[in-house]
Amino acid sequence: MDEYTIIVPDNEVLSCICGTNDRNLQLIEDHLGVPVFTRGNEISVENNNPEICQKFQFIVDRVIDEIKAGGRDCEDVIHTVLNTKKRASTEEMVIMIPGALRRVYPRSQNQAEYIDMLQNKDMVFCTGSAGSGKTYLAVAEALRLILSHKKNKLIITRPVVEAGENLGFLPGNLEDKIDPYLRPLRDAMEAILPVESVKRLFDAGIIEVAPLAYMRGRTLNNCVVILDEAQNATYAQIKMFLTRMGENSKMYITGDPTQVDLPKKTASGLMHSIEILYKIDDIGFMELTSEDVVRNGLVKKIVRAYENEKEQF
Repeated sequence: MDEYTIIVPDNEVLSCICGTNDRNLQLIEDHLGVPVFTRGNEISVENNNPEICQKFQFIVDRVIDEIKAGGRDCEDVIHTVLNTKKRASTEEMVIMIPGALRRVYPRSQNQAEYIDMLQNKDMVFCTGSAGSGKTYLAVAEALRLILSHKKNKLIITRPVVEAGENLGFLPGNLEDKIDPYLRPLRDAMEAILPVESVKRLFDAGIIEVAPLAYMRGRTLNNCVVILDEAQNATYAQIKMFLTRMGENSKMYITGDPTQVDLPKKTASGLMHSIEILYKIDDIGFMELTSEDVVRNGLVKKIVRAYENEKEQF
């Protein structure tokens, strides 16, 4: 009998892959269209077609990665893997960062398409609710680019709305002043890389942080630039930021249009920019929804409740 076999030395991981009463194996079988079975600490597919074997290997590898990264609901992990495998190719399904704690996978089909845009477009706008992965995936792809030496530098910025871009009254140097506003981006980095590695990148100047107002007058060459919380940037600030783009650079712009903190009479520039730029083929646009939220399951329910309320009015 022709078969392709993978050895899974950890019995708990193998049990999680199989699921209760082999429920997960059935899901994998249905997806591949060929029998899947276990024997001792081996899991096999009854087929030696190279394409099916590659898909099978990818599914098992990814499930193991997800379990080791803390995935508790194994059936949910299986569903996530199979649902995001429907369209994108294997290479588009993973962000592999040199020296990372783990590989970064999409958790939904929209996230898979977002990763594809991040990797193939020089400028990408992504809107979405809290926890949808819009910033985390942009940070992961940016780290891949700088640590694989495809770009020289990562510049991360946000509008410092709460302080009105006037940081002089805060204690410490510039980085100390803006750290509270950029902390979510650093948290994302430290979820991907060892803390010591992140610190070295900052100390070496390979990662630079700056408030949005400090971008004026610069030309940003051979780097990746992330503008986070872009819903809090004005028309003028967004235009200023986008026109800083230099040679061989990428720009990722993320924001949540439902969480604008600008003064009442000040309009957000994010959606305006998307409206006037959407016809430019070289720019990617992605909208993530509550279905893409990957934080605590309660967060997804909260986001969905607010979305439903919005639809009623």
